[in-house]
Amino acid sequence: MGLGEDGPNALTPASHKALQDAEFVMGAARHLPLLPPLDAKQITWPVPFADGIPELLKLRGKCVVALASGDPFWYGAGSVIARHLKPSEWTSIAGPATFSLAAAQMGWPLEGTLCVGLHAAPLSRLRPHLATGLRAIVLLRDGAAVNELSEYLNTRGFGDSSLIVMESLGGPRQHVTPFDQLSGPVQHPVCVAMSVKGDGTALGTASGRADDLFANDGQITKRPIRALTLSALAPKFGEHLWDLGAGSASIAIEWLLSHPNVSATAVEANPERAERAKQNALALGVDRLDVVTGHSLDVLANLPSPDVVFVGGGLTQELLDALWDILPLGCRFVTNAVTLESEALVAKVHALHGGELMRIEIANSKPLGSKRGWASAYPIVQWSVVR
Repeated sequence: MGLGEDGPNALTPASHKALQDAEFVMGAARHLPLLPPLDAKQITWPVPFADGIPELLKLRGKCVVALASGDPFWYGAGSVIARHLKPSEWTSIAGPATFSLAAAQMGWPLEGTLCVGLHAAPLSRLRPHLATGLRAIVLLRDGAAVNELSEYLNTRGFGDSSLIVMESLGGPRQHVTPFDQLSGPVQHPVCVAMSVKGDGTALGTASGRADDLFANDGQITKRPIRALTLSALAPKFGEHLWDLGAGSASIAIEWLLSHPNVSATAVEANPERAERAKQNALALGVDRLDVVTGHSLDVLANLPSPDVVFVGGGLTQELLDALWDILPLGCRFVTNAVTLESEALVAKVHALHGGELMRIEIANSKPLGSKRGWASAYPIVQWSVVR
């Protein structure tokens, strides 16, 4: 049940009835004092949150109300609790979400405002979205995170952003204060309404982002080839990618940037490159990238089943045979060959398995004496096929 900072004053009749009928009410330490007088036994939800799930499940078969903030299913506890229960064991009564209360304070249309919950997530989750003109409402874990948010925006070149800090929205302790006018500690619960402004670099929304966004030692799929590769990989809702021989993980990261509901595993044998891949993912706001350090042939059996596989370098007949044995039917496979040996291999397997074979040649203009000429990059042969 969603409970706001105004306690029982805004509860619906259904919420009041649920509380009156409850044998147990379980909620955070800040929520329980907001309740009206009840006969139910009150249980304080422990910290960290995950420790409360076993306690809640011990009450199975009883009439229990679990308290959450606002709307339990919008960056709230609802989905976490529900996954442990059968559909017949629970129902939800939502209150006004913090996002809705904050948008009403600002006069912003909620459908045009980015809403992000960063209670337990890094601030870098904002990175893909940062651009001048963005409006965002951000839920934060505590008052200290407000200063951290301001510093993060500064370091990314968006220090001119306007931040409105909102404490305990909807209740008697509510305060709405511009960040530059704060004069004391910020109280939990807290959210910030941001109007982003600055000269920082926006990431862009199309695949083929700038190479210099990815720390690398030269092992990187360059921007034009990356754009063509992402087009061939064609990420779709809910799909999981294997990026084998990931290097800087630029392919896996751009895959994850394409949609919040795709996932990826990057495999890299070189420990330094694997660590660099993790840092690239964190810096670009896709901390959900799973980086596995090891040789592809050694780890394939332990990876989650893929929908799409990309091999950027190091394709061998042995690796291809191993993949062909384990990939599910319908899995898409894409590889880029740059050496004569790998080009010969993909030409052979294309004749055997079909798919599309494409040769990519790119040249960039460079100074040639007092004039300009074309400097050709190594040609790439891309093979894409459906298993």
